[in-house]
Amino acid sequence: MTLQGPSVDFSSLDLPVIAIGPARLFRISRHKSGEPHFGKSGLNRYDDPRHTLAPARRFGTCYFGLTLQCAFAETVLHDRVAHRGAFSLPLAELDRQVVRFTGTPLQLANLTGAHLKRLGADGSLSTILPYDLPQACSLAVHDHPAKVDGFLYVSRHLNNECAVVVFDRTRKRFAQSPHTTPLTTYPGSADVFRLFRIQPY
Repeated sequence: MTLQGPSVDFSSLDLPVIAIGPARLFRISRHKSGEPHFGKSGLNRYDDPRHTLAPARRFGTCYFGLTLQCAFAETVLHDRVAHRGAFSLPLAELDRQVVRFTGTPLQLANLTGAHLKRLGADGSLSTILPYDLPQACSLAVHDHPAKVDGFLYVSRHLNNECAVVVFDRTRKRFAQSPHTTPLTTYPGSADVFRLFRIQPY
């Protein structure tokens, strides 16, 4: 069955909610400051789809992994295809920061497993192109009376793990001055490079 948009009664459904602290989140960024950054480009899977509205009236989104390898797959490898079982990357692609956070727990809708199925969707939410339906789903979750901070979803690029998208109304849940470390020196990065067989040049 083809994935459909959110049902007309979506706002009356009970959203399954899970609490996740900011300290569990990994973000890989090209910038040493300004994180978490909540984008409004409309170019990402779960961005606000209301392109005709002024930016001030659209919600922003910020994407995270729950592990370093998930964040790496969702950012550095997002547009890459392996060749002969490995990824050849220019060194400049690894010139990024691992950003870690502290703050108060986030209340996230759980859009995985049976929870996702009961809400009328399936795993294709993480893979379907173009992004019209995922963005419509994100808008429905954002506007749900539960007023969750974002949601948990299955990573497209590492589909045995989950990723997180957070809405900009939760900005104050993140403590100021997150900790940033160069990706290449972050503890565990060498293991991630081996996992994906990264070949820098």
